[in-house]
Amino acid sequence: MGALPCSFRLPHPPPGAAVRRTRKSPLTTLLARLAALVGLVLLGVLCPGTAQAAQEPAARQSATQAAGLHISNGRLVEGNGNDFVMRGVNHAHTWYPNQLGSLADIKAQGANTVRVVLADGHRWSANTASDVANVIAQCKANRLICVLEVHDTTGYGEDSAAGTLDQAADYWIGLKGVLAGQEDYIIINIGNEPWGNTDPAGWTAPTIAAIQKLRNAGFQHTIMVDAPNWGQDWQQVMRTNAQSVYAADTTGNLIFSIHMYSVFDTAAEVTDYLNAFVNAKLPILIGEFGGPADQWGDPDEDTMMATAEQLGIGYLAWSWSGNTDPILDLVLNFDPAQMTSWGKRIFNGANGIAQTAKEATVFGGGSTDTQAPTAPGTPTASAVTATSARLSWTASTDNVGVAGYDVVRVSGGTETKAASATANSVTVTGLTASTAYSFAVYARDAAGNRSTRSATVNVTTPAAPAGTCSVGYRVVGEWQGGFQGEIAIRNTGTAAVSGWKLGFSFADGQTVSTMWGGTAAQSGGSVTVTPASYTNTIPAGGSVTVGFIGSKGATNTAPGAFTLNGAACVNG
Repeated sequence: MGALPCSFRLPHPPPGAAVRRTRKSPLTTLLARLAALVGLVLLGVLCPGTAQAAQEPAARQSATQAAGLHISNGRLVEGNGNDFVMRGVNHAHTWYPNQLGSLADIKAQGANTVRVVLADGHRWSANTASDVANVIAQCKANRLICVLEVHDTTGYGEDSAAGTLDQAADYWIGLKGVLAGQEDYIIINIGNEPWGNTDPAGWTAPTIAAIQKLRNAGFQHTIMVDAPNWGQDWQQVMRTNAQSVYAADTTGNLIFSIHMYSVFDTAAEVTDYLNAFVNAKLPILIGEFGGPADQWGDPDEDTMMATAEQLGIGYLAWSWSGNTDPILDLVLNFDPAQMTSWGKRIFNGANGIAQTAKEATVFGGGSTDTQAPTAPGTPTASAVTATSARLSWTASTDNVGVAGYDVVRVSGGTETKAASATANSVTVTGLTASTAYSFAVYARDAAGNRSTRSATVNVTTPAAPAGTCSVGYRVVGEWQGGFQGEIAIRNTGTAAVSGWKLGFSFADGQTVSTMWGGTAAQSGGSVTVTPASYTNTIPAGGSVTVGFIGSKGATNTAPGAFTLNGAACVNG
């Protein structure tokens, strides 16, 4: 496959800011691992003294009386000593300050944690003390543990615009008045990806200095530190020096954060890295990760999530919404009704958030509430179009309170999640014209109790109206189990079309795994595509093209019909 378009973006979303996720070459990888091996031997990690070194963090922690979230025996625990395993997402607050209401939507998907992007003023306008206080208040109101991070440090040493960890530490000290007393609810991530690929060994000393600066200023919070190499530590600097960095924190309340993108494209790389920390009783989480493939590789998100669940460590997916190219948006346009295939994987897939997250006990997540909400009323449908339907139902009741609703599409004995809502109505999108559907609703409470299913409502979408568009579909190449496709969308009308949505269906079980020029969301065979920034407008008489990689079985029949913004297009 050819290179992706130059405007393809990974994962940090300020407009115009490209972040390099450099793929390691085999030679570089070998040299880096040899260097890491030498470093590990020198530190004694591979020697008989390993067990003694691994016990040191736990021993120091037992001598430290910690309040709030803290580290005990290599694990993140709450003030009451209960394990807390982060399951959540990243939210780009500093670039989208008016989207703080997304925290309620993130919670509605089952998350127990949100990592909030802030700025210290070096590269982007600083988030004020009052703004940060409001972020914390909204996290608490939505029963989410809040990881606060400074993004200005991203790629220091390679990106000349990046700030230093020392500057980030000064920013946190300036916020001490709103952070003190919140140790039960927040974690301070000193700086995002605070070193690029240039001399990453330079990461260690500034990291230790920033930790000690915060401790000397009286901070007792759990502190999180990101790895160099744009967070991915492919040269093993954080892994090699983790013990000495941890030992430099007098409180022991320090957790390491690895960011996993295309560097971690095999199961062995994922499990080896995470197990190295867990076996040494050094606290670790996956502070960012992606699943969609890029030009450097295809991240193994399945192993990331499965291993995190097996080891009982946290993960925080990148990111809720707002990426320059929405390939890594969990939902489009900050709208939970527009959940992408990436979002569905994170929230509803195997080892996903809905399946594995447990609310922090500080919010009552460890309560003895075992009573499920009552079943919602039978939904009714309104405003049915070729591609969407509005569903409403009588609200459930609960002895504590209803936290949200999950709408499912029912097909025989199979259920597929179609939408989530915090109120008793929602618009289900991504439907196919002239198709019969059956929907039902579940209610859930904050303790995770789920109601019995409501009765179903049947909905048949009308035929799509005729549109001024034509769509050309072709298979560029095929191989066993997969193929590359291309879709050309032409505007045959007299006015430009912006913010379009393309709809079609696969008949043979094909799935879209990666797309460029747009973002695909798939439910069963139904696929909807929304544009990237550079394909957002189709001029009158003009066209845009999107490409994708898909999986297939023995047959690979082309879609028979396409709609653009709900209107039928001509094939060809």
